[in-house]
Amino acid sequence: MEWISSSKSNRSFALDHNIDEKTVRKIIQEDGYRIPVKTLQKICDAREIRLSQFFELLNL
Repeated sequence: MEWISSSKSNRSFALDHNIDEKTVRKIIQEDGYRIPVKTLQKICDAREIRLSQFFELLNL
């Protein structure tokens, strides 16, 4: 969520990461959202990181 909040807007994050704005809104919901691996992969591709690096950032 830090990446989204540091973005100009939900729309710009969605466009920059090749995902729907609707998906961004789901991700930031208080109730949470189970992000599909395919969506995580798109975000990681846009950030030029591997999925394994993403999970390292989460300390998992």
